Amino acid sequence: MRFRSLLATPPDPAILLIRLAVGVVFLSEGIQKFLFPAERGAGRFAKIGLPLPEFLGSFVGTFEIVCGLLVLLGLFTRLASGPLLLIMLTAIASTKVELLADKGFWGMLHDSRTDWAMLLGSAFLLIKGGGKWSVDERLAGGRYD
Repeated sequence: MRFRSLLATPPDPAILLIRLAVGVVFLSEGIQKFLFPAERGAGRFAKIGLPLPEFLGSFVGTFEIVCGLLVLLGLFTRLASGPLLLIMLTAIASTKVELLADKGFWGMLHDSRTDWAMLLGSAFLLIKGGGKWSVDERLAGGRYD
């Protein structure tokens, strides 16, 4: 029964819009970490001073691809949203604090708008689940408790 309650989701078709936004952005960013490792993957992680940038680039890219696909399908949406939330918290903490010091509050907000949208979109999906048009809804049998 716990598994079914993890999949239970409100029958709101509008959740699909959030799933599309979050899923497409994470899927594309994950793919780019492998296509352009110097700019988006290991090179970027080395530039901002993260340890083990080669490992982290592949690790984060893989999670973004897998979790992005799961979100797009609405399959295990809540479970997939957790790692995405952590990725965004890490991205904000490791890059946007420096922006705040360099560009001020408004400059930081401007340069981090996608990060905040993905953070809040992931949090929304963690709370709500996949919505009406999701695999989760089918697996839960259309039940929403």
